[in-house]
Order: sequence, then structure tokens, then C-alpha cells
Amino acid sequence: MLDHPSVPELPDRHVDDAGETNHASAVRSDRFLTDHHGLLSLLEASQLVTEDLDLDQVLRHLAESARTLVDARFAALGVVDDEGALERFIHVGMSPELVEQMGAPPRGLGVLGAVLTGSEPIRIRNLSDDPRSVGLPLAHPEMQAFLGVPIMIRGGTYGALYLTNSSEKSFTANDEALVQALAATAATAINNARLYERTRRAQELSAALGDVAARLLNAEGDEVFGVLAESVVSLTGAQLVSVVVSEAVGQALFVDTARGARAARLEGASVPWMDCVLSRAMNGEPGITPLEADEPVPFAEDIPSASMIAVPLVVAGDRVAALCATRSATEPRFSADDLELLTEFATQAGLAVALAWARVDREHLEMVEERSRIARDLHDNVIQRLFGAGMGLQALASAHPQQAARLEPHVAQIDAAIADIRTAIFALQTQAPQMNVRHQLLEVVSELSPTLSTVPRLTFTGPVDLILEGSLADDAVAVLRESLSNVARHAHAETVWVEVSATETDITITIDDDGVGISPNSVLNSGTKNLRARAHAHGGDFQLCPRSSGGTRSRWHAPVNSPRLT
Repeated sequence: MLDHPSVPELPDRHVDDAGETNHASAVRSDRFLTDHHGLLSLLEASQLVTEDLDLDQVLRHLAESARTLVDARFAALGVVDDEGALERFIHVGMSPELVEQMGAPPRGLGVLGAVLTGSEPIRIRNLSDDPRSVGLPLAHPEMQAFLGVPIMIRGGTYGALYLTNSSEKSFTANDEALVQALAATAATAINNARLYERTRRAQELSAALGDVAARLLNAEGDEVFGVLAESVVSLTGAQLVSVVVSEAVGQALFVDTARGARAARLEGASVPWMDCVLSRAMNGEPGITPLEADEPVPFAEDIPSASMIAVPLVVAGDRVAALCATRSATEPRFSADDLELLTEFATQAGLAVALAWARVDREHLEMVEERSRIARDLHDNVIQRLFGAGMGLQALASAHPQQAARLEPHVAQIDAAIADIRTAIFALQTQAPQMNVRHQLLEVVSELSPTLSTVPRLTFTGPVDLILEGSLADDAVAVLRESLSNVARHAHAETVWVEVSATETDITITIDDDGVGISPNSVLNSGTKNLRARAHAHGGDFQLCPRSSGGTRSRWHAPVNSPRLT
């Protein structure tokens, strides 16, 4: 014989909680007992609740079904977090505008809290007469009759159904039994939906991590955090996701990367260190902003009344940043499941980031090794061949003095080519973590080359890196930049030569061009005055004069043993 679900036991139809007769309750009880309308409504409501696996839809269907089942004016469903506080509150029977006017959702105090902490329903004829009542929020419609039924799952309270009516209709014991039966059925549906939700989230997490791993395979080192932030936006439904770093505990929090609402405004900004969910994540403690938060909330000016979760990002055993997701007040608050999801993502993403950074380091090492090989080939093969060709031409000029004048320019060209190759060899060498002066000067030439007709020819003579240091090195870089800028603006030159010469006692920067030269009526501009001032600051001098072959020569000179430096 098949087992049938038990029908809720109903009390005598003529007796309510106070033992008084009530015409409205009698009519509803008669209808329930005679035409089974109550049982049919319960079956329909149970079917509606159990037919969906989306948790949000299940909860809304449950609240709507309970309201329809007992013909209540208003209904609500509250869901509690792990600490027993209300974390979600769904209204039925009220317009979104009215819900917004009432302000923040209930916190689970008074009668609402009593339903959550108890295991039995609470049915009240007049809510204002109950000593547990804490009153209604502003703009809340009048309500007197109240019915609250807890939703129990595996011996624990998941939430509660709340139903209210105005003064003309009280709830009966039949209503209570029907809602109890619906809550029992809904508990199974909710549990199934939660299992489905966890499975779906696990699939989304797996897909997100796969996408992150694939994108990090081709990402540059400075794009890694951006890839993570974009994945967290889609994974959590956050309005803003940021990757926050800090040099040390207690120091300012720096928004390295941001994606989402107002991300462009926040990226690169500093947030003062404060005792909040974000700083705790920087210390290794995942967290979520509490419902009743007295602590400050970062980015509150950009996303008011925000709900925030933050977790540490650990790469190769080091906490390198905090992943922070933020939702606005108009969106559902983050839950413990959201925090668990982001924590798992950060854990797995940390491994992907470590692999991505290792790949970038390996590629950089391979590039350094390739550059070193090219530099060795240039030095050992190309320069030696050019040097041999130059020696051969000089020998030929000695053997045939009448051809010496014609051969001398070719020898000079070979010497210049050797000097250029030596400069290129140096540029190919491994770059130190802090760029040395020679590299900085090369960077200036590369930076300003697009403003000139051709790339300037840059040569170094002497121990430039050993001589140039401190303020003298900074001024040398500034002098080269200002001089090349002047050539680009005024000279209209086809060719520019730059020579940086260093000895044990002084440094000289010479820039020659084949441009229009200096006008007899020209007045020193501010840039030229700055060049002279920089030279004088080191006890040196600056000269700007025409070249005999046309164009202009600027010569900046400073001693390295100037008293100003000591």
C-alpha cells in the first residue's frame, strides 16, 4: 500500500485560541472541511514551491503561496544567517516603492525574533497587545492579526514565514496548520534548492577558474590583477571589485586594480588604513561587513550603504593583496555562501597567479639570455670583423698615401659603426632592478625620437655609470631631455648627434644638429636658461653656439668633484 502524506490535524472549527466563536473563521473552516478547498490550496501551493530549483524563486513562491493559502493581506519570508540574525527579508503584498519608504529591512527583533528563536508558530489576534512587539517602521501599513511559522531544516531554523492582516480578519488554527504544513514541504524544497545552488556555484567557480587560468597564460605581469577582478565581477554579481595592496600593516591601502561601477575613479586611489573588513583581509582574515556595522566601510562615498566581502590573495605563500567585492544597498547583501565562494576562488586563483608570474619571469629570463647571446655575437663577430676591415683600410692607406684622403672617411664610418654597436650591446645587457644612468639616457632618446626626423646617434665615452650618480645623474637626464626637445622645436634638423663623455673629473654632454642654426636676434628661452642654471648648480657651464658646417652645438659641462656635491 502506498504511503500518503499526512494531513495536518485541525482543531474544532468553532474554537479559536481564546476559545471564542468567530464567524469568519467558522466560514473558512466550513469551506476547508466541506469542499476540501484548504487541502487543494495546500497541494497547489506545495506544487508551486517544489517545482523550481532556483533558491530565490523558491523563497518568493513560498511567501506568495502562504499569503494566498490563508488569504492574508501581507506576507514576508525571513532568512537567517549562521548567527541567527536576519540576512534576507522578502516582502509580498507591498509595492517596491512602499518597501523602499520603510527603509532598512527588519533585524529580527520583537515578535519576528521570537518566531526565529522558537520552534512553534506564534498566532496573535492583535499585534500591538503583545508585549514582545517593538512597533512598526515608518510608512508601514497597519496590521493587527499576525501569524508566524518557523521553517526548520535538519533541526535548525532556516527562517520564518510571517503573515499579517488588518483588524477585520484574524488567523485561525486552521490557517496555522496549513502554513505549518506548507513550511514543512517548503523545507525540503529549500534544502534541494540550496544543494542545487551549491552545485551551480561549484560549476561557476570551476568555469571562472578555468577562464582565469586560460587568460593568465597570455597576460602580461601587470594585467594579472585585472583578470582576477573581471572574473570576480561575473562570479559574485558585485557592482565593484577591487584588488587592494599595502606596503605594511597600518599603512595606507592602495587600490591597485578596480573593475565595475566607478572603477576608473577608484583605481590608483589610496584608502586610509581603518579597522574594517578590508584591513582584516589584508591581515589574512576573510570577512563580510556586519549587518549592524559601526565600523567604517571603504568606498562608502561611491557605493552608499554597501555590503562588502574581502578575502586575502595569497601567492606562493605570501599575502600580496586583498580581493574585495562590493554591492550597493539596492542589491541583496552578501551572504556567508558568497564569502565562501570568493575565498575558494582566491585560494585557487593564487595558484594560477603564481604560475602566471613564474611564466613571465621565465620569459623574461629567456629574453635576457637571448639578448646576451646577441650581444656576444655582436662583440665577438661583428665588431671584430669591422675592426679588421678598418685596420685593413688603414694599412691600405699607408701603402698608398695618395689614396689616404679618400680612405679616411670610410675608416671614420667604421669607427662610428663600432661605437654604435657597442652602445647597442650595452642596451641589450640585463637591466638592473633600478635603471642605471646609461639606460635612462637611452630611454630619453627613445622617448623623443618620434619628434625628430631621425633617431639621434648616441655615443658614450668613459665610465658614465660610475661618474654619474645622485643629483648630477638626475640633471644629466634632464639636460638631455631639454636639449633634444629644443632641437625638435626649433632646429628643423635632419640629423642629431649626442655624445656623453665622462672622465674622473668631469662630465660633458654635447648635442650637435644640422638644422637652421641660431638666429642672430634670438633670445634665450626658459629651457636654455634652465640648462645653464643646472650647470652652474654643479660648478659647471653651458654653451650654445653655431657649428662651422651648419646647425647648432650645445655643450653642457660639470665637474664631478664640485664642492656643491660634497
